[in-house]
Amino acid sequence: MDREKLLERIVLNPKIMAGKPIIKGTRLSVQYILSLLANGYTVDELLEEYKGLKKEDITACLLYASETIENTTYMPLAEAV
Repeated sequence: MDREKLLERIVLNPKIMAGKPIIKGTRLSVQYILSLLANGYTVDELLEEYKGLKKEDITACLLYASETIENTTYMPLAEAV
C-alpha cells in the first residue's frame, strides 16, 4: 500500500479524542497503538485484541509517527557536561 493510502487511515477530528490522531473509524489513537507496540505487544496480538484493526492500520500509525518526527525541529536545552 502506498504512503498516501496509508496516511488516509489516520484522521484528526477535534470532536473525537480531543483531536488526537486516530485510526479512521475507531477510537484508537496513534499514540495508544505505538505505546502498546513499545510495551511489547506484537502486531498479531493487537489484531487479535482489536478485531476491526488491520495490519495496514498499524503500519499507518508507524508511518504517521515517523513523518511527524521527521518534521520536528529539535533544539538542545543545555549542553552536556
